[in-house]
Amino acid sequence: MKRTDFQFELPEELIAQFPPEKRGDSRLLSLNSSNGTVDDKHFSDLPDMLDEGDLLVFNDTRVMKARLHGVKETGGQVEILVERLLDDSYALAHVRASKSPKPGTRLLIDDGIIEVRGREGDLFELTCTHPGFASLMENKGHVPLPPYIERDDEVEDLERYQTVYGEKVGAVAAPTAGLHFTHELLERLDAKGIHSARVTLHVGAGTFQPVRVDNLSDHVMHSEWLEVAELTCEQVRACKEEGRRVVAVGTTSVRALESAATSGQLKPYVGDTELFITPGYQFNVIDALVTNFHLSESTLLMLVSALGGVDNIRHAYQHAIDQRYRFFSYGDAMLISP
Repeated sequence: MKRTDFQFELPEELIAQFPPEKRGDSRLLSLNSSNGTVDDKHFSDLPDMLDEGDLLVFNDTRVMKARLHGVKETGGQVEILVERLLDDSYALAHVRASKSPKPGTRLLIDDGIIEVRGREGDLFELTCTHPGFASLMENKGHVPLPPYIERDDEVEDLERYQTVYGEKVGAVAAPTAGLHFTHELLERLDAKGIHSARVTLHVGAGTFQPVRVDNLSDHVMHSEWLEVAELTCEQVRACKEEGRRVVAVGTTSVRALESAATSGQLKPYVGDTELFITPGYQFNVIDALVTNFHLSESTLLMLVSALGGVDNIRHAYQHAIDQRYRFFSYGDAMLISP
């Protein structure tokens, strides 16, 4: 397929610049992937749209305060986006500056000192021993809002750009389908007998990179770190044996589960994935998906099209535009199910 098969025109005013006033106060577009019909719902309706025994799989990553602003020793401005924190003194990061910093360059974040050690592909190898990355990001870091949110991060984003169940710090972007869930909604789901499981996938900045090649087979997918534990595998197996549905919360949960099942069987997995899911992909684990609306020509739009069907997703997106749904990270949601 071609990149342009996943192109759509979105009015700029439909890109959500702020979260809804109240967490969970979002719309939910239900897509029946078997016949392409859509239905306008509210996210609070989700428990009524799932069946007892269904298994919701959540990504429990937490977003780091990964954006740092500083200067080179020569005085030039620099912006650092920590992509992967390998330990408290060593990280891989994107660095934006007027000139690409060379090994040995020192970057000053107030009284913090970061040294450029080298390159690993598009990422810079950085060290920080004073005071260490964790302390520096906690005290001087900013919430790394996506590029289509055209404002600086605010105090509200510290809480709203995190899921209520996130535990494992390491992402530079939120698993945004999870932003709609509240503690009250999780309790309602549990009361109905809808089960939950966890995976961890630390979302990287590559999730926002556009596909630049015409043929999808030529695209080099970005890498992200994930973990799928044995307990989650057992929960999925039990769900399948009972004839129930595995419902992924977000494309990151899809990517984690399907990466751990490339052999055809879900197994515990820890490591990186470069899995690129496009139409024609045969899903080994998931049956349904809760997701947000994604960018035109993006790998995430290709993934949801693989599950929902290209024509069905195109129709659903046009319906969402016509009905003035809010798009992207702080926007509304979809439920794609057979």
